[in-house]
Amino acid sequence: MKRKISGTATETTPRRRLLDTATRLFYEGGIHAIGIDRIIAEAGVAKATFYNHFPSKDELVLAYIEEQDRLGRTAVASLPKQPPRQMIAAIIGRIGEAVVAGPWRGCPFLNAAAEYPDPASPVRRAIEARRTWYHGTLRRLLAEDGDPSPPLTAALLVAVSDGLLESAYLDDAKAVPALVRKAVERLLPRN
Repeated sequence: MKRKISGTATETTPRRRLLDTATRLFYEGGIHAIGIDRIIAEAGVAKATFYNHFPSKDELVLAYIEEQDRLGRTAVASLPKQPPRQMIAAIIGRIGEAVVAGPWRGCPFLNAAAEYPDPASPVRRAIEARRTWYHGTLRRLLAEDGDPSPPLTAALLVAVSDGLLESAYLDDAKAVPALVRKAVERLLPRN
């Protein structure tokens, strides 16, 4: 299995193959429904190699969630610098882009949270760290924009984001980009 990086083909490491395979399978079928034997077989590695990189399935799930978080934060950090209100619209606008980019089965963080109900589990703590970052990013931008209640508006934007992410899976994903724009317009009216 080859992976193309910066125009060159390189062999992927067993850890990378395991994480890529798990990411695909967890997203397509759910975390608890996918066993490590299937991940090992599809990644083309030995069972000992799996356990060398991930002492347990939960460690693999944690790596999956942390990587999804890193990818999201990197995508937000790479957005062009804009005034706060436009930056918020661009961040939330990523939802509309993501849900129409390919097969959509809901938010990986919300999906994982549903399968890990214990808030003290490492997986849930990683999801909570992601949500804390998202809330904080929106609160900071709202404060810079002069919003009268940044914590409340940020909480509303996160709730709307969660709803749009799930609505795209349950309803018509193609309708979500327009809903994203309308939600931002309604929650961030021009003064």
